[in-house]
Amino acid sequence: MGLLGLTCLSSSMPSLNNDHRTLSAASLAKDLRNQNSVLENKPTLYRTRRFDSTKPHQRSGVQSNVASSQFLDFPGGKVAFTSEMRFISESRKERIPCYRVLDDDGQLIEGGINVGKEIAVKMYSDMATLQTMDTIFYDAQRQGRISFYLTTIGEEAINIASAAALTIDDFVVPQYREPGVLLWRGFTLEQFANQCFSNRGDDCRGRQMPIHYGSKKLNYLTVASTIASQLPHAVGVAYSLKMDGKDACAVTYFGDGGSSEGDFHAALNFAAVTEAPVLFICRNNGWAISTPTSDQFRSDGIVVRGEAYGVRSIRVDGNDTLALYSAVRTAREMAICEQRPILIEAMTYRVGHHSTSDDSTKYRPVDEIELWRSARDPITRFRKWIESNGWWSSEAESELRSNVRKQLLDAIQVAERTEKPPLVDMFTDVYDAVPSNLSEQEKWLRETIKIHPQDYPSDFPL
Repeated sequence: MGLLGLTCLSSSMPSLNNDHRTLSAASLAKDLRNQNSVLENKPTLYRTRRFDSTKPHQRSGVQSNVASSQFLDFPGGKVAFTSEMRFISESRKERIPCYRVLDDDGQLIEGGINVGKEIAVKMYSDMATLQTMDTIFYDAQRQGRISFYLTTIGEEAINIASAAALTIDDFVVPQYREPGVLLWRGFTLEQFANQCFSNRGDDCRGRQMPIHYGSKKLNYLTVASTIASQLPHAVGVAYSLKMDGKDACAVTYFGDGGSSEGDFHAALNFAAVTEAPVLFICRNNGWAISTPTSDQFRSDGIVVRGEAYGVRSIRVDGNDTLALYSAVRTAREMAICEQRPILIEAMTYRVGHHSTSDDSTKYRPVDEIELWRSARDPITRFRKWIESNGWWSSEAESELRSNVRKQLLDAIQVAERTEKPPLVDMFTDVYDAVPSNLSEQEKWLRETIKIHPQDYPSDFPL
């Protein structure tokens, strides 16, 4: 496509016009409800857009006091001169509002959302399954059966609702708190167990620590622990999809702590300049391990940073399943049809500890955690909505929780007994022909095990 961007929603969605600096949450919801008719009649236009962001825009409420001749074409675009010395404020007068559809009691705030029974029940079922899985695997780590675990408690809606808004052709470049995306795409409880126990059934062959999932079949790139390193990778994936003309986008997730890394800034700028179809979904859960957001940045969260890089952005209630589904689905259409990156800041709270290596009660009050666990739980909130529609019941809840628990406990018992990958797997899958240095390392390792057998697991196949 080169310098050409594909635009297909601009004529039918007035709120998406380039002249708008902020998008109306209400208009996004309205557009989503009419999405089927919009997409069926959308025009396909090609035009040069790369330098649109350099064209001067008149901010609302601000009158220009310069004549049209008082401009100069600086590299990057025409800039007006003014005799008034005025510094840009370090912050807006009011915080960016947060888009939501359901209130705290699970009732629609206004209008309707185009989500049918089948997809709504699946979203709820997967959220409940994810919560149950987190509880059991966390307990398994505490029992010493696996070495590490990390939960998504309080952030289930971000996982499942965003996944539901994507297609299997979209590439997911995760951080490490998005197993629900894999669950939605069909990763089984047995596969989760095999990975956490690093056995022969693990697709990564035991090379990754627990919860570092990956699936080539499901277009889910393998998790890396390094914070924010996935963000530039996602832009590269998105640019590749663009160059190949694919009807798909890349989606990457990160926490508020990740926005403090240089890779975040490089990725947003990279994406904006290349007009890559990528969704940046930030889980702003308030804490980067023990560091609160107040100690990370002085800006109004993450959403305001998009404008600085020329990236369209929206702030969403991360505990509102319908709002997330609506925003991500609309953002995906923007990214693909207009060939542009989108930044979504999902406001939430990390109810669980950062990981099994953390005790969050040492740096935040317990009553704060319990407030979010009970009164602001995204699963309870969404359950109220599907129950009000007559799509769920207490009987269905008990049956689901019981079945998931039994299936997962069975999967853990099998995974625990399954043989570990052979030693040779440590040295394969990188080179077509194993180089001499790796052959020497394998030989040295085998000799070391023979000399010190007591230091290595007896059930590890050599």
